[in-house]
Amino acid sequence: MQLQQLRYFVAVAETRHFTRAAEAAHVAQPSLSQQIRALERELGSELFHRTRGNIALTDAGDALLPLARRILADTETARLAVQETVQLRRGRVRLGAPPSLCTSLVPDVLRVFRDRYPGVALGVREGGSRDLVRWLAAGELDLALIITPPSGEAAPALAVTELLHEELVLVASASAASAARRSRRTVRVAELRGRPLVMFREGYDVREATLAACRAAGFEPEFAVEGGEMDAVLGFVRAGLGPAVVPGMVAARSGLAVTPFAAPGLGRTIAVAHGREVPPTRAAEALRSTLLAHLHDAAGSGELPPGTRLLL
Repeated sequence: MQLQQLRYFVAVAETRHFTRAAEAAHVAQPSLSQQIRALERELGSELFHRTRGNIALTDAGDALLPLARRILADTETARLAVQETVQLRRGRVRLGAPPSLCTSLVPDVLRVFRDRYPGVALGVREGGSRDLVRWLAAGELDLALIITPPSGEAAPALAVTELLHEELVLVASASAASAARRSRRTVRVAELRGRPLVMFREGYDVREATLAACRAAGFEPEFAVEGGEMDAVLGFVRAGLGPAVVPGMVAARSGLAVTPFAAPGLGRTIAVAHGREVPPTRAAEALRSTLLAHLHDAAGSGELPPGTRLLL
């Protein structure tokens, strides 16, 4: 089994067309077909159902596809690792993070990293923690910032280091700011009953935490507007559509009125994770070190928002 054969197989599986796959792979179509046939003979099974105008994976092809993608991803990772120089003048690192951290923590860390290693290509992928864990396990990311589940049990295929505990807070529009500042109070989760919230789309960890807290308090929250991404949610709050529960680091930069929750409060634990089986590349390890140093510096200088504490 040759890597080139796997590349051709994946190309056909993704395009469902031999000619388009050959064009994408920059190879003559007869050569690609010959290599696919050779792979099928070696494996002892056809990988595609071939009918006029229709190409579909067989059961054997379905079984091979995720493995082939992982092998090719690992091969690319190995190639890039070899190319990296001692001073990290070249390389690539792929970071995943929830949208809330891409809005708050990630930009500062990437700025420092980019200043130190301008030759290293950076890729960022946003997603919920469940998606990030899946992408890490599939070799599609080198590092990810994830929100650990309340049980504290992370995926066994990952090496996880807890970084921060961050409080979730309630933000409101400027019209509510003066009252919030005058009272200088906290808010209880029960006070959200009957108060329509601006709510994130499904898949946001903050959404799940908010729903769980409201249900634990004995009610289902009402939504003034539902389904936004981070920037949209903050914009809806500024427009006066309602308050929202957001992470403290996001709230600190939002310019909105911020009210903490009364004890025991709402919070989340932020961790950095990578795959256990494949050690991080040198570029990924450098980014991880930059992240840890940035957090220590921010904690030492008092730059972390109230309610955010370092766990390292």
